[in-house]
Amino acid sequence: MNTSHESLYAAHVAQVQAHWESALEAENLQAALIHSGSPICSFLDDYEYAFRPNPHFLYWLPLARHADSALLIVPGERPRLFYYQPDDYWYLPPADPEPWWAGQFDITVVRSANGWREALQKAQRGPTADLHSLAAIGDAPALRAHVPSTSLNPPGLVDRLHLARSRKTPYELACIDQAANLAARAHMAAEQAFRAGESEFGIHLAYLAASEHTDTQLPYNNIVALNEHGAVLHYQERERLAPAERHSFLLDAGCTVRGYASDITRSYAHEAGDFADLITAMDDIQQGLTRKIRAGVDYKTLHLDAHRDIAGVLSAAGVIRVSADTAVEAGLSAVFYPHGLGHFLGLQTHDVAGLIDNDGQPIPRPEGHPALRLTRVLEAGNVLTVEPGLYFIDSLLQRWREEGEASMVDWDRVAALAPCGGIRIEDNVVVTQDGCDNLTRRAFAEL
Repeated sequence: MNTSHESLYAAHVAQVQAHWESALEAENLQAALIHSGSPICSFLDDYEYAFRPNPHFLYWLPLARHADSALLIVPGERPRLFYYQPDDYWYLPPADPEPWWAGQFDITVVRSANGWREALQKAQRGPTADLHSLAAIGDAPALRAHVPSTSLNPPGLVDRLHLARSRKTPYELACIDQAANLAARAHMAAEQAFRAGESEFGIHLAYLAASEHTDTQLPYNNIVALNEHGAVLHYQERERLAPAERHSFLLDAGCTVRGYASDITRSYAHEAGDFADLITAMDDIQQGLTRKIRAGVDYKTLHLDAHRDIAGVLSAAGVIRVSADTAVEAGLSAVFYPHGLGHFLGLQTHDVAGLIDNDGQPIPRPEGHPALRLTRVLEAGNVLTVEPGLYFIDSLLQRWREEGEASMVDWDRVAALAPCGGIRIEDNVVVTQDGCDNLTRRAFAEL
């Protein structure tokens, strides 16, 4: 951690504390306890699944592997961290708190997984004697057993906190930017592995090596899809053998830095031809949509623009026999593009508050677009993805052939392109007042 990041972090904690104190006051609450989460063991074994901390805890602290710690927030006081550091020889325990972040908190080291409960009871008998209006934030069983259900994750408070998280601080932007740089480097290594003839599994290993991540450190499971696998939106397998024929490659993969995620997708053709031309057209669409982003833009409108643009590409390529407007109105564009244009990004890959307004009220998705994850009017400081896609998905195409107007589609063109699976181009951008900062394009350009 360099000096500039340390000062960014200190300013971040001050801003987060102001958000939390304001939210607690608005909800008539005196304090909040944030539990980092507890490990989960597999059934009939003592094997622990990969630990994912409570993102509200990560919002305060860069402790992505610290289970059973807790943070007490009392307005007007320094945050109190109950830092779980067991005397353990089965697993490597957490290291001592590092000065660059520890200086922002009063820290009590606890040696048992429930140590935070005893420390909290002592705190309640101290200067902060009356914590009867305490909100508990998290999902650990230990937390549910300790506080009444009415105090657990109160919706009004949680909405206020989620909205605050949607406007990133300079520290958060620095973390996401660094995560984008790591992912861009790893994407380039993965493309090289694809060109060298590696299998999906081999490409994945190349990505991990270049990103210096393990599987459990990734923000989500990498989507490493060759050929027709690119038509499975969240393709989860990694074939050990390379296919006999190579047509295409789709990689959706990110990195994490101090809990903050990047989320980048690139698509490649094995050789020049119709599918390569489609990738070029989709890249043009993605960059055009990105150029429209600025504070005050309704993201629902951008999503609908993406449908018209993609339908135009399909029409120009002869895949469909109707105009772009006709394809959108008929619902045909959704056969080839069934997901949303993007989502908020931060401590969670699909970050919070994408579907509520600044008063916490739901913002409906456009009719006929159930998969859109972001319906907000954009604000400066939002970080989001822009990821239009075009896919040849057997089940959706078959349904259209049986239930829709089959003559709208050139099925021979579909059959010729289907072995290539699909295309998705995804960048991570920061919204500004008069445009956006494309972290992904900048990261690739610097490489």
